[in-house]
Amino acid sequence: MEYQNTIKSIIKINGKGLHYGNNINVTLFPAEPNTGIVFRRVDIDTKPTISAQIDHVTDTSRGTTLEKNGVKVSTVEHLMAALHYFGVDNTIIELDSNEVPILDGSAKIWVEEIKKVGIQQQLAKRYYYSIKNPITYKDDEKQIEIKALPYDGFKVDITIDYNSSVLGVQTMSIDSLDNFDTEIAPCRTFVFLHEIEQLLKLNLIKGGDLDNALIFVEHELQQEQIEHLAKLFNKDPNKIKVEKGVLNNIKKNFDNEPARHKLLDFIGDIKLLGINLKGHFILKRPGHYANTEFAKQIKKVIMEKMTGAPHYDPNKEPVFTINDIKTFLPHRFPMLLVDKIVEVGDDYVIGVKNVTGNEDFFNGHFPQEPVMPGVLIVEAMGQTGGILVLKDYPDPENYTTYFLRIDGVRFRDKVVPGDTLIFRLFLTEPVRRGIVKMKGEAYVGNKLVMEAELMAQVAKTK
Repeated sequence: MEYQNTIKSIIKINGKGLHYGNNINVTLFPAEPNTGIVFRRVDIDTKPTISAQIDHVTDTSRGTTLEKNGVKVSTVEHLMAALHYFGVDNTIIELDSNEVPILDGSAKIWVEEIKKVGIQQQLAKRYYYSIKNPITYKDDEKQIEIKALPYDGFKVDITIDYNSSVLGVQTMSIDSLDNFDTEIAPCRTFVFLHEIEQLLKLNLIKGGDLDNALIFVEHELQQEQIEHLAKLFNKDPNKIKVEKGVLNNIKKNFDNEPARHKLLDFIGDIKLLGINLKGHFILKRPGHYANTEFAKQIKKVIMEKMTGAPHYDPNKEPVFTINDIKTFLPHRFPMLLVDKIVEVGDDYVIGVKNVTGNEDFFNGHFPQEPVMPGVLIVEAMGQTGGILVLKDYPDPENYTTYFLRIDGVRFRDKVVPGDTLIFRLFLTEPVRRGIVKMKGEAYVGNKLVMEAELMAQVAKTK
C-alpha cells in the first residue's frame, strides 16, 4: 500500500511574477491527509482558497491559471510539476499575489527547496488511476495529439515542432519521474522573439527577463531592434547579442531543453487531475490548453465508470476468481455471495453474482415464485465492498469487515433465478482508522435493482 505525503516543514520563497511583475512571497505549509494541493490568497482580506483541480482551470494562454469565485492564481505549472515529482499529495500554498513567481523559468528552485525540508509520509492511502483503454485528445488544425495507453508506471514520449529553423523538431522520453530533478526540472521556459511584442501589447510578461527564459530568434536583428529590446528589458544594448538563434547567448542546459520544458509543463498540468496516474503518455505538439483538456477527458472517463450500468464481459478473465475471493473473505457456502471480481481500482470495485435456482434461500423464500431476499443482495454488495478494502492488506485472511451502518437502501426491482447481479462500489471518503464509507449499486443488465450507502469497519480477527 502506498501512503499520501506532505512536506516536513514550511518552505518560503520570494520572486517576481512573470506576467504582472509583482514581488511575490510564497509559503508552503504541511497539510493534513486528503487536503490536496490548495492555494490561498493572503493578499485578500477573506484569504480565499482555490484547490489545484482541473475544474478550476480558466486560462492557459501563457501558463496555467486557476480561478474560483473570481479569484485567480496564475502560472502554477512549474510548482505543480515539482510537487508531482516528490509525490506531495497535501500542502497549503499561501501567496500574496495573483501568480506564482517565475523564478528562473524552470522547476529547479522549487525542487531544491522541497529537497531541503524533505517529505513526510502520512497515514492515509494514496490513490491511483491506471489507464485501462486508450484515451486520445486531438486538434487536427494545430496538429496536436495527446494519447494515453495502459502502462504500469508513468512514461512520457514528447515531440515538439514549431516549424522553426532554429528550434527544429525535438523529442524527449522518460520511463518514470525518477530523474526529474536532474533531467527535467532545470529546463527553462522558452519563447520566440516575435511573440514577445504580442505579449507586451497584452500587458503581460512585465516580470520577464532575458535570464529566465530561452528566447529564440529566427532572423538577424537590426540595431534598431536591439536598442528597442534593451529599453524593454533595461539592459545595455552592447550586451544584447544572438548566438545560434538564442538571444543574449544564454547557454542551453540541454540541446533539447525546449522539449524537456514542455514535458515539465505536462507533468505539472496533469497533476491538476487530483489523482495519481499510471499510463504511457504520447505527446505531439502539446501546450497548456491541450494538457488541461486532455486531463478533463481522463476525468470524464473516470467519472463515467461511476455512473450507469458497469460493462461486464463474461468472456474476459476476472481479476479475482471464486478461489481468490476465499482468500479475502471468511464466508463460505451458502453465505459466500460473490462469484468473481471483474474490475478493481484504488477506490472502486465491480463484482458479479450469478443467481441460480439452486440457491438454498429459494427453498423457503417464495418457493412458488423465487425472489432473492433483499437482505442477501445487501450482504452480497457488502462482501464485494470488503474485497475493495482488503485487497491492499498483505494478510487479508487475518481481517474481517463488519457493517456499522446501512443507509439509503432502495430496492428498485426483484432479482430472480437466471439473473446476473453486477455490483459496483466506490469509496465516498478515504479510509480512516479502518472505517470505510462506500456507495453501492446493483444491476441486472442495464437495470438498477438496488442501491445503498454502506459504512463498515475493518478489524483484525481475534
